[in-house]
Amino acid sequence: MQVAEVKTVALSLEPLNVSTLVDSVKDVRYGGVVTFTGEVRAVTGETETSKLIYEAHDSMALKQMRDIAEVASSKWNANVAVAHRIGELQPGEVAVVCVAACAHRAEAFDCCRFLIDQIKADVPIWKKEFGSEGEAWVAGDQRVP
Repeated sequence: MQVAEVKTVALSLEPLNVSTLVDSVKDVRYGGVVTFTGEVRAVTGETETSKLIYEAHDSMALKQMRDIAEVASSKWNANVAVAHRIGELQPGEVAVVCVAACAHRAEAFDCCRFLIDQIKADVPIWKKEFGSEGEAWVAGDQRVP
């Protein structure tokens, strides 16, 4: 039986290194490695975005991210890494990275999708959007004036 691990759980003010996160999960026993990279968009719907500011309740966010990563690792027997930027980001910058390494590609895709979906749904990280329509906190996909 393979022993999978949570390799990385991080919040960072510095740019995320996707290659380092991918390298952290690689294992010769795993043939499927899937990466989700979320970047700041320049346009959301009809609204232009000039920058985003991400804030987090650090200790709660890290705990929740670790809990999600542990569930994913156990459920899919995966090595996983998750990292999210906080602070000010410009369009094109990487905001979040989820990586899953599993024995097969189907499990790796499912695991990676679970990671990003749960992080977006459950982790106390908030996004303030600045752009052509002013500034607003964004809850899910909705602007909150």
